[in-house]
Amino acid sequence: MCCGGMNAIGPPAMAAEGSNIVATVLDRRSDPKASPGVEIARHDVEAVNRKVDREFYAKRQPIYPKRAHGKFRIVKWVVMAATLAIYYALPWLRWSRGPDLPDQAVLLDMVNNRFFFLFLEIWPQEFYYVTGLLVLAALALFLATALAGRVWCGYACPQTVWTDLMIAIERFWQGDRNARIRLDNEPWGAVKIVKKGMTHVSWLVVGLLTGGALVFYFRDAPTLARELMSGTAPTIAYLFLGIFAATTYLLGGIAREQVCIYMCPWPRIQGAMTDSHTLLVGYKRERGEPRGSVRKGADGQIDWSNRGDCIDCKACVVVCPTGIDIRDGSQLECIQCALCVDACNDIMERIGRPRELIGYDTVARTDAVGRGQHEPFRPIRARTLLYAGLFGFVATIMLVAWSNRTLLDVNVLPDRVPPYVMLSDGSVRNSYTVKILNKLQERRTFHISVRDLPGAHLSVLGATDAAMAEVAVATDELREVRLFVTLPPRESRALTAAPQNVTLVVTDQSSGRQSARHIVFLIPAPKP
Repeated sequence: MCCGGMNAIGPPAMAAEGSNIVATVLDRRSDPKASPGVEIARHDVEAVNRKVDREFYAKRQPIYPKRAHGKFRIVKWVVMAATLAIYYALPWLRWSRGPDLPDQAVLLDMVNNRFFFLFLEIWPQEFYYVTGLLVLAALALFLATALAGRVWCGYACPQTVWTDLMIAIERFWQGDRNARIRLDNEPWGAVKIVKKGMTHVSWLVVGLLTGGALVFYFRDAPTLARELMSGTAPTIAYLFLGIFAATTYLLGGIAREQVCIYMCPWPRIQGAMTDSHTLLVGYKRERGEPRGSVRKGADGQIDWSNRGDCIDCKACVVVCPTGIDIRDGSQLECIQCALCVDACNDIMERIGRPRELIGYDTVARTDAVGRGQHEPFRPIRARTLLYAGLFGFVATIMLVAWSNRTLLDVNVLPDRVPPYVMLSDGSVRNSYTVKILNKLQERRTFHISVRDLPGAHLSVLGATDAAMAEVAVATDELREVRLFVTLPPRESRALTAAPQNVTLVVTDQSSGRQSARHIVFLIPAPKP
């Protein structure tokens, strides 16, 4: 992986390009009659090219984040514990929906094409509700980014949460920053093998638990857990458990910050969501510069004249999970986790200087302080109003659509061949396929009738009493029945040859709720 650093991409690339151009020119000049000097020059240029390639495609430098202490670290622990608890426990939460429905609170039932979320039930034809929820989540993320930068990345992103967990496990087995560095520099021995081995085994266990929890969302969790343990689960369950476990192990334990820097598109996108009034973690240069080490005077006190508060201890660097120096300004690699704020505040308290040398602030406020002015934080501005307005608009559409959601879906398909049937007594019969979807969480019986076709008789193929035209539909079942609409000879002769537009009505006998569909009843043309 190209890990040479985003800040170094310009000059090495230009140097490589210039060297390759020189090499191309020399290659064109090299021929059997070329002078030895040209061959030597080409050899030197090729050596330079190899050196540039080695510098640009540098080996990844491992990052050893030191444990931070402070309010932002506590917030990250709380968020990590809460999100992991929800993720692992949610499939085991029960929700009573009736005798014929699963009692798992959150279940993506792929077999029956349904999605259950607490009291909500979404069918495939209603997937636009899921789309609406995703749009709301995106707008909420845009609003949070406009207000406080990459707070999602720093606290609640799954990559951040699992990386924090993997680092905590690594710290448990190998110690804090300095101990891990010493361990990596030591030759391989029994102690190193045990510590490294237990770290990776623990990561794999976390990966298996993560993959296992995810597959539980697609099937009843207690049943699938028993099947997985006994080896009787479907092959697809083991396959996806292995995929999810491997990705958790690789992304959270091995790749870590590489995912945030190189794989995730959000760092490149979020710049369009922020402006000069967005709260960002930053270094107060006007207060910290010029930086320098702490030196006490003859009286044992530190002389703070002609210098800044930054003592160049690099505490902010060693706690950073992506290994950057926040004092260099806003950077793509910064996930706004604010651990550098905790580390710097701890140092400031030790040396008796004010806190918040590194802290949340806006570019506008920082510039105003440099000019000796005051600039208030403005959370309400055009950008945030736009995102909040769009969020409210989409949420309103979703609520209106959900409040008008039908609990009974009816589809009617007429037979095409033959379009009608003449019976021996002169009656005309049309056939239809009626599909009734019962979205209610209880068994229902529906009565079928027609309007605008006086004298017509209805019957259902296969029903106990076909003439009753009644259909029983179980909970969350799509029932398909064959319906015959028959018009006696006298009534059919009274009609013209044009198709008759009639209405098919399906009535819930328990609640009286009705669903109407317009159909066409065909009759033969009258004889001249």
